[in-house]
Amino acid sequence: MLNRLIAITVILLPILTTAQPTGAIKGRIIEQDTKQPIPEVTVTVKERELTVLTDSTGAYSIPNVPVGTYSLILTHIGFQERRINDVTVVQSKTFYVETELLNDDRKMKEVTVRAFRGENNLRVPVSSYSFSREEIFRSPGAQGDIFRAIGILPGVVSSGGQYSAIAVRGEGTSDNVYMADDIPMFEVSHLEIEGFNAGFNDPNGGRFSIFAPRVIDNALFEGGGFSAQYGRRTSSYLGLGIKEGNKETPFLGGQFDLLGATLIYDGPAGLLKNTTLFATGRYQNFSLLEKVIGLNSVGTPAYGDYMIKTTTGLNKANKLSFIAMFNPESFTRDIDDFSKSPSLNKDNSSNFIGRSKTSKAVLGLSLRTLTGRNSYLKNILYYRNKHVDNNLGVAWPTVDAEGNIIKKENIPYEDDQRHIKDDQQELGYRSIFTLHGKNVTATVGADLARIDLDYTRTLKHTDTIYTFGPDDQLPAIDHYYLILQPSDFNSRFKDHTYNASGYLDLSFTLFDWLTLNPGVRFDHTGFSRQNTFSPRVSGSIAIDTRQSINFAAGVYYGDPSYSDIAGQAPGHVLKSQRTIQYILGYKYYFSPDLKLTAEGWYKNFDEQVVQPSSSKPYMNNNGVGYAYGGDISLVRRLSRNYYGQISYSYMVSKRDDHIGDGVGKYDYIFSIPHSFSLLGSYTPNNKWIFSGKFRYSSGRPTDSYITHSNIFNTSNVPRYSQQILGKNGARQKDFISLDLRADYKWRMKKAFWTAFMDIVDINNRFNQSSAIFQPLTGNVFYLGLAIFPTFGLRIDW
Repeated sequence: MLNRLIAITVILLPILTTAQPTGAIKGRIIEQDTKQPIPEVTVTVKERELTVLTDSTGAYSIPNVPVGTYSLILTHIGFQERRINDVTVVQSKTFYVETELLNDDRKMKEVTVRAFRGENNLRVPVSSYSFSREEIFRSPGAQGDIFRAIGILPGVVSSGGQYSAIAVRGEGTSDNVYMADDIPMFEVSHLEIEGFNAGFNDPNGGRFSIFAPRVIDNALFEGGGFSAQYGRRTSSYLGLGIKEGNKETPFLGGQFDLLGATLIYDGPAGLLKNTTLFATGRYQNFSLLEKVIGLNSVGTPAYGDYMIKTTTGLNKANKLSFIAMFNPESFTRDIDDFSKSPSLNKDNSSNFIGRSKTSKAVLGLSLRTLTGRNSYLKNILYYRNKHVDNNLGVAWPTVDAEGNIIKKENIPYEDDQRHIKDDQQELGYRSIFTLHGKNVTATVGADLARIDLDYTRTLKHTDTIYTFGPDDQLPAIDHYYLILQPSDFNSRFKDHTYNASGYLDLSFTLFDWLTLNPGVRFDHTGFSRQNTFSPRVSGSIAIDTRQSINFAAGVYYGDPSYSDIAGQAPGHVLKSQRTIQYILGYKYYFSPDLKLTAEGWYKNFDEQVVQPSSSKPYMNNNGVGYAYGGDISLVRRLSRNYYGQISYSYMVSKRDDHIGDGVGKYDYIFSIPHSFSLLGSYTPNNKWIFSGKFRYSSGRPTDSYITHSNIFNTSNVPRYSQQILGKNGARQKDFISLDLRADYKWRMKKAFWTAFMDIVDINNRFNQSSAIFQPLTGNVFYLGLAIFPTFGLRIDW
């Protein structure tokens, strides 16, 4: 009997082994500095102890890999070790990835630095952090939004849980450089609705990223001290690499939740030879969610994100990429929505009605050419546009003395009191040449762009403003409101101009312990009629193989926003804003994947764009200020089955608008003295992932004010007004949030399924930033989606 059992086992074993579903892993490895292939790189599938070497073209292939999720470890003498996580092998499919390795400029003997894209690069020595595709997707509370994922980093603050936009080290949400595949992206958020904030732009930024989940393949963030290659913004740099299509076999993916769906195609382009295609479409609508939680009066936002990217290998030296993005959005609050409101707020913000339609589009063509063994050239041609058509109106219900709406039928209203139409177009070209020599690396480039603006802002008739400050003139002594005349609001602008830039960055090492990265940038800004020079330098001093001192200093100019330029009186020109940065830091590696970073920084601001009157849109460059602070972080990167981060930031940011209102120096809106964050993730097996994120920050500055009641002395329509006593003279409640996420992954036939639950702000503290979305005027009326968990289902097939 035993012999029969053994015989049966021996006979069945090959059958069972053969029947086990498998896929394949393929890839190509190139040098980050030169884009040249690297032969004889050791590629190891960690969980299976499978090892292969790359060939002379940098390519490798690992066939017959059992389906599952793996990690690849890439090693080569003279290069920093690289780890690629979350490599999903699907039955009868080939996972393909092209990877860059960074030179190990310092031959660290005591510690092997495991590189994540862009980090440990001596040409980016300060304030740099990177994110992989899976890290972005799995960040708790981020829901796949790269900007919400970045909000955990030291020195970075957001406007709260309902906002996606970020502010960095004492500056605003519009002061950051955004690049997607080397294409400048000035508009990266949805529902930053122009003109709904009393007719002006919302300083908090947008609510949701225009990049759908899993679109971003890698992200490199620099909180300051970035090189001369990047300009026209003053605070930080975020470089986004868009996912390239899988060149071997097609993959289909999807994500479904209560707001809508995201669909992804990732594979060969089919009819086009040597071409891959990555395409994604996302549509999100809040109407169903509002009905589920009983919030029917706040209006309905909706948005979509549609993108395709093709990549073609023309030959060994040339690689061509094409990208197209279309990002429409809308927000509507009509009289039917308003009639479901129980009462009016005392700042009159909840009586607004309106509709907004905005669309953004980007087209880009990028050619990367290997010009030699140690050099390459990138040429980027791009076009982008933005179309805004916004109407803001108001309803006048009959209310009692407490503001409760008495009659909800036939409420008088006007839905087109203010109208903003804003059309922006930019056609640009960038050429960037990089030469990597034995002791020096040089990058030289030039940018040229034509900008066309067509802007109209209209106030239908005289309007009343219910918020005023010490710089505003009241109609009379006892009249606690402002009168806005069409002549003080209306604007018409139609013009075009040209911007041009040139830049040079160098990097070289002296004495084997000192790396210097000097650079200089020139910008011509047409609408500002201004030429500027921006010298910059960064560097690193190696103390030993584990620790270094890092530094950066430089001048940065930021262009005024196009809508601000177009909204000025005829003949009035806004100049570029200037920031001077200084950074000094210390970095220590406890182990290959555990890093301590501490940095102190100081910024000086001048020629800042300010708005002298809160009720009128006209601006000048009289603002000055300064900011300083320090960041410390301990980061444990994903190299086993857990990772985490703990960080603390101290920040002070002061401004002086010099507008003669007697306010003088005040706290800037993003002056957050204390911020603390804690992130952790644990993977107990190949099915479950648990993660959590805790954040605390001091309350944001807000105006101190008093409220005047029933300012018109009427019984049926009482109105309230706010008199600002001090600009940002008070603070909102401290921001505290706890986000939790759980992912469960399983295989069903040929597809991998991932079910996840993502809970944003589980403690549901109803402070200034505990909601996902709020109406676009006022700070009181919230849509409380904060505790509502996001349930989703992701499919990879």
